[in-house]
Amino acid sequence: QVQLVESGGGLVQPGGSLRLSCAASRSIFTIDTMRWYRQAPEKQRELVATITSRGSTSYADSVRGRFTISRDNAKNTVYLQMNSLKPEDTAVYYCRADLVAYVSWGQGTQVTVSS
Repeated sequence: QVQLVESGGGLVQPGGSLRLSCAASRSIFTIDTMRWYRQAPEKQRELVATITSRGSTSYADSVRGRFTISRDNAKNTVYLQMNSLKPEDTAVYYCRADLVAYVSWGQGTQVTVSS
């Protein structure tokens, strides 16, 4: 199994930026798909961004143009660069690895956008 640990969350003002990191316990070179999800209070968890092993990316409409997902296989880490943050981006952000036989989730990191 692969363990995932997110970091980089915090409190930021509207319009600000944060970079989230998702560190894996082993090589992610063979993990085809890595994703970032988020869950706001009293809302369902939603998919934010996806990156494949080939570097293909996709985004939710609500974050496209503001967020960028990337992966560094040498560091076993996936990133989510978040710019132009809005109060509605406030949520717990989770990293997920999609493997052949199972998926693995991190514990989440809180992002709060508020003045």
